Amino acid sequence: MDVSPREAEVLELVGDHLSNAEIAARLFISVRTVESHVSALLRKLDVPDRRALAGRAAASRHAAGAAHAAPVLPAPLTSFVGRAGERAELTAMITKYRQVTAVGPGGVGKTRLALTVAADASAAFADGAWFVDLVLVTDPGMVADAVAAALGLGEQPGRGMDGSVAAALADRHALLVLDNCEQVRDGVALFLERLLPACPRVAVLATSRARLMVPFERAYEVPPLSLSDDAVALFKERATAIGWPLDPPLHDHIRSICERLDGMALAIELAAARYPTLGLDGLTAALAQPLRTLTGGSRADDRHRSVRAALDWSHTLLEPADRELLRRVSVFVAPFTASAAAEVAGADAVVVADGLARLAEQSLLAVRASPGGTEYRALETIRQYGTERLTEAGELAGARTRHLRWCLARAAGLAAAGADWRPRFDAVADDLRAALAWAADEPDHRAAAHDLARHLAELAFTRNLVGESQQRYEQAAALAADPAAAAAMLRHAAAVAGCRMHGDDAYRLHRAAADAAARSGDAARAAADLATAATTVYRFSGTFVRTPSPGETLALIAEARGPAGADPAARAAVALAEAASVADAFGADQDPHADVVAETLARAERAVDLAHGTGDPPAESAALDALAAVQSWVGDAFAAAATARRRVTLLASAPTTPAVTHELVQALGEAAQTGIGVGDLPGARRWARRLADHPSLAEVGHRATSWLLVADALAGDAAGVLTGAVRFLDAWRRSGSPVWPDLEPAVAAVAMVHGLRADRDARHEWDAVLDHFGTSPNRVHGHGAVFDAMRLLHHGRASEALERTAAEPGEVWRWVTWTWLHWYVALRAEATVLAGGPDARARLDGARELTAGNPVASAIVERAGALLDGDPERLLATAVAFDAAGCPYQSARTLVLAGGEHAARGTAALAALGLA
Repeated sequence: MDVSPREAEVLELVGDHLSNAEIAARLFISVRTVESHVSALLRKLDVPDRRALAGRAAASRHAAGAAHAAPVLPAPLTSFVGRAGERAELTAMITKYRQVTAVGPGGVGKTRLALTVAADASAAFADGAWFVDLVLVTDPGMVADAVAAALGLGEQPGRGMDGSVAAALADRHALLVLDNCEQVRDGVALFLERLLPACPRVAVLATSRARLMVPFERAYEVPPLSLSDDAVALFKERATAIGWPLDPPLHDHIRSICERLDGMALAIELAAARYPTLGLDGLTAALAQPLRTLTGGSRADDRHRSVRAALDWSHTLLEPADRELLRRVSVFVAPFTASAAAEVAGADAVVVADGLARLAEQSLLAVRASPGGTEYRALETIRQYGTERLTEAGELAGARTRHLRWCLARAAGLAAAGADWRPRFDAVADDLRAALAWAADEPDHRAAAHDLARHLAELAFTRNLVGESQQRYEQAAALAADPAAAAAMLRHAAAVAGCRMHGDDAYRLHRAAADAAARSGDAARAAADLATAATTVYRFSGTFVRTPSPGETLALIAEARGPAGADPAARAAVALAEAASVADAFGADQDPHADVVAETLARAERAVDLAHGTGDPPAESAALDALAAVQSWVGDAFAAAATARRRVTLLASAPTTPAVTHELVQALGEAAQTGIGVGDLPGARRWARRLADHPSLAEVGHRATSWLLVADALAGDAAGVLTGAVRFLDAWRRSGSPVWPDLEPAVAAVAMVHGLRADRDARHEWDAVLDHFGTSPNRVHGHGAVFDAMRLLHHGRASEALERTAAEPGEVWRWVTWTWLHWYVALRAEATVLAGGPDARARLDGARELTAGNPVASAIVERAGALLDGDPERLLATAVAFDAAGCPYQSARTLVLAGGEHAARGTAALAALGLA
């Protein structure tokens, strides 16, 4: 079959190991469309899984003679001159050693050499060479984030960005180029110590002014350009490129200039740029004063002095106003516009625009066109030089203060902006971070630093940089002027930690918020925070590394009761914690008394009423979650489903905050799960699709698609399952193959669909994935029994299905009541009828009572009864009922069971669903 142009684009990006969410962002299409293309490619290319698809992409790229495995190296704007020996030496080193650092002073040409060598060597790496520019990174803790951004990755829940990058690169054969490491050397060293052991086929080429000082590092000293040929060739090439070719007899004169510049590539390029206006004699005269050697003892300082001399020379050639402008715009770490420069420089916009143009003409600023207008950027060595000059002039504090004000205005504007704010945030994010790093250490700017940290936390969260969002909220708390403001920031940080599925952090931060609230004199708010910390333990215990003991958690509730007093929010929080604690104990009770059941329901309902009175949607949602859990546990599946839908409705209209997002994601999953439990397959699939498409889950496709896979499998949508399974498995493996309980039913559902398709190899693959989760009670009696029974009945093995569901519902209901009780008893009754069990009629009567109100399960029971009674009219009526209930699989199966002419239609319907 032919692969369409769009499918070819998707295939190329699959070969680059991008997730579906990353491909969707790259191609500006929806994740669902990507899933459809991947499913089509699997079918057209006849490959079993995504890994094989990636291999096919790599093979196609190799067959086409592509020079690189992935188009990720920046294209140079000028030719690379000379350095044949250095290229050969460095290429040999990176093919032999795992980590090589190209070391040398600023301006010696480390970056261009590294890029050229990477291009030369990329063909030897199956997954190509990836370039990461660390020039904008000022925080050593953000190295992994910069690498992730360059690779198009996001943070995975349950692990930091270091771990997320390592997981993504674990099976890749690639060369990673880390450029400009010197300002975050410690962060790079720590990142590499974690990355390389986890990624055995990844090699790293770093550039830095100093060694990284890690045991496995191989350093390569990048020398100045050879004065006999390379340096002169570079000068000539650059002068010719701007329209001023040089005659060969001038070789010696050029060589003397290059010698005085110590063969430094940056200095030579700057000199060549001035040649049209100064000539060689003028250059020689101009270089006399700036080339005065600066004092310094170490060898590294000697190399740095030569670059400083070249920059001193260039600086001397500027008019005083341009010197001032150069040093003032050096506070920008990212590209900036003329209007931004005018604000930070504190000068007239027209004058600044003219000055920027002159600086760009003299190669002191790079200039480029962008959608927001012309942008300028200083090379890092020049920016650092300008900052030093700014300090010498006594203007550093003033310029950074204006830069801070500019960043605050940009951040505030972005927070209130419309749909196009994301690219504008990306453009200024590094400036926001740099301004915050400076202001945080300035007592006079502490309030501004707090505001900027808060804005950055909000923006990062919306941008799905959840790890940074939590960090910035905690930073805002540390910078807050009073404990009450700190407590507010800590609560937001706790909510973000919940979104990241970091239960330990959420618990710690809620307790820290309680301490801050207590220091502020707000005892009631402190009580609410303590109670919320306790509730976090009960609700999200599966996200903890170290779950607090029952005694510790109950002590928090006891500590919160007294200070809560009559405060509505505190009373609601304490009531929720009490209800959660009772429900937790109730869940462990295998035979609760009626009065215990009544008390538990009453506590949960009281918590909902109190939370509703606060007008706080996340608090009310948390209380409704507790109520739904109790309702489900006592067997009232319909009430639990209604409560789950109530949660979604409540949160859908609430402003988007970390707390609302955390609750909504969980509520959508609960609505889908409980909808499945009561046979509302259309509703369950609708909630599950909203969950799969939620932007906060774009990087965690396994979590996003889990309930959609279950709902689609029960409905019989094999195409939807196969498409979603690709996203699930890819994301699950990227995340380190977590064994969260909520993921297990999805894996079982996919395995079951492959069983219905008689695809033995694929089923075995998914059974192997399922084995990672161990043998839980739900796998034995819940989803495991349901999916096994469906598969066995599909293939006419009713006796085996009856054996698989041998356990009485009354003995196992506590393990299956969450979702699977109705399905279990209905399939058990059908298996009994088809296997000729003597107690079939009694089981049908019991199943009919239990499944009343569930359109799918009750239709399965009714179909079994019609088969037992030999009533074809009743039997065929159930097909209509299944269609109305959104379950085409069971409708087709009814026709097959009806036999005769109906069986052929049923077989055709199953084939149309993609089933055997």
